[in-house]
Amino acid sequence: MAARVVSGGAAGRVWRVSGTAGRPRQGLAGTGGTGGGVMTVDRSAALDGSGRSRVLAVIRKLAGRAPKTFLFGCAAVPLVALAFVVVALTVKAMPAIRYNGFGFFTRRAWNPGSTYAQLVTTHGVQHPVGASYGALPLILGTLESSAIALVLAVPIGIAVAAVVVEMLPARMSSAVGFCLEVLAGVPSVVYGLWGAYTLGPFLARHVSPLIANHIPDVPVLRFFKGPVGAGEGLLSSGVVLAIMVVPIIAATTRDLLRQVPRDSVYGATALGMTGSEAFHAVSFRWVRSGIVGVSMLGLGRALGETMAIAMVSGAELGVNPHNLYLTMTTIAATIVSQLDSAFTDASGLAVRTLGEAALVLAAITLLLNVAARLMVRRVSAGTALPVGRGI
Repeated sequence: MAARVVSGGAAGRVWRVSGTAGRPRQGLAGTGGTGGGVMTVDRSAALDGSGRSRVLAVIRKLAGRAPKTFLFGCAAVPLVALAFVVVALTVKAMPAIRYNGFGFFTRRAWNPGSTYAQLVTTHGVQHPVGASYGALPLILGTLESSAIALVLAVPIGIAVAAVVVEMLPARMSSAVGFCLEVLAGVPSVVYGLWGAYTLGPFLARHVSPLIANHIPDVPVLRFFKGPVGAGEGLLSSGVVLAIMVVPIIAATTRDLLRQVPRDSVYGATALGMTGSEAFHAVSFRWVRSGIVGVSMLGLGRALGETMAIAMVSGAELGVNPHNLYLTMTTIAATIVSQLDSAFTDASGLAVRTLGEAALVLAAITLLLNVAARLMVRRVSAGTALPVGRGI
């Protein structure tokens, strides 16, 4: 097709119309001087530039989504890890669940059977002759030792936090806070060794006889009477756990109390309240839901403690701790103390039974956490204001 040239002055524009497409291609025509020429700019160059722009836009879009995707992936890690642990333990423990049945929660004996006799099969599960497992003493020991620890640790932890925030000067408060953080980081095996060498014998000589000899002999209090033993047992385990839990409760409660607005405390004092009354009416009501939460956190630490309990409890299987001074064991301590010998079971039932015990411990922890959430919601309901009823 013909091209129309528009010129003027020293230069002009040239429009070239391509054959059938009818799409113009623009060129620059230069005249003057000693010569003239036509410089054309092909549309493909413009197309290449727009393609690069689209690629850059896609890259920017993906780069903008990358942090969000990474954060969502990090948030999914705990859920995936929990699901993986539960599924793996369930699959591993399924033969033991079929063999032990519901009697696992009611029997007391923990007998791996004869490892020298020929294996037999029951309910499709191979096992040594005479193998019988019961987790009732383990469950009771876990719950009772954790309850003793919580009864001792919660009031002591709250008292320590209140003294640090409300009474001590700044330098001493920092020193006590540093000690709490150090205690929270001490390995549990150190607490266990100290409990076996020092605390247990001290309790057996000075504290346990005092309690056992002066408690009234009535049925409801017979749990506190009986032979005091040599220092290993339920009382020593509970006290060691309490000492391990106190720093967690005290440090977290201290941080919560420091968030209470001082104007509310000063206002309560100006109304004529004493320091203890102002603490109960204002500060404690402000942080009580957090205290419930941190108490459950300490309970979780006590439920899963292993080495310290294995060293001070006596690690005795098959005994229900119906006495405060009896030797006992917990689920976690049993797993760590029996795992080595469980691998000698050719049928693998002993290891699978330990996996079933681990599932029971996980279920107990899960149920207590759900109960803690419900309790926190109930405690925090209707307490939007920092002051309590009557102020």
